[in-house]
Amino acid sequence: MSRPHLPTLAAVAGLVVLAGCATQAPPYDYTAFLQAKPASMLVLPPVNDSPEVKATPGVWATATLPLSEAGYYVLPVTLVDETFRENGIQTAHDAQDLPIAKLREYFGADAGVYLRVRKYGTTYAVIASETRVEVEGRIVDLRSGQLLWQGSASASSAEQRQAQSSLVGALVAAMVHQIVGTVTDAAFDYAAIANQRMLGAPRANGVLPGPRSPLYGQPPATR
Repeated sequence: MSRPHLPTLAAVAGLVVLAGCATQAPPYDYTAFLQAKPASMLVLPPVNDSPEVKATPGVWATATLPLSEAGYYVLPVTLVDETFRENGIQTAHDAQDLPIAKLREYFGADAGVYLRVRKYGTTYAVIASETRVEVEGRIVDLRSGQLLWQGSASASSAEQRQAQSSLVGALVAAMVHQIVGTVTDAAFDYAAIANQRMLGAPRANGVLPGPRSPLYGQPPATR
């Protein structure tokens, strides 16, 4: 029997390998980050693009821990929030639109962490409900205005979902998950995971470890 399909299969396999190589992200350019050497971080209230009003406080409250664990001094959220309010800054948009010189004057931090929430909350779709958080972030030097780093991350309940034994069971489970997730703000926990994935260190192409970390000054993580 002839084997006319072998060259085609080999070609497809080659394309798969090439595609896998092509999707690997190139190493991040840390030149500006290494030159700036920030030691303290100001996490600004996140701008919220989702319809969920809990998104800004949920993401903001969970963003400081990974940066602290990464070796930076991070201003407490309550202090930052109170300072903004005392100066008439009521919204995340207003806070992120402030000139860096003003942020530096208010807080004295080396760098500002600008966050944006793309998705937050629990949604229901036929036989599956999902709690999902998607965040983007960038770190800006408040002394020079230089962009030091930017990235994104997400976390979802779908990552841990187990197969349902029946269609009825899947429908009931999806409805229960949505109700419980909405009432309890289950997205808060996924916000913590997404922030850890985005701002924790060391991570490949992630934030560099700060001066309080034993990994400070080591080459950036590659994986």
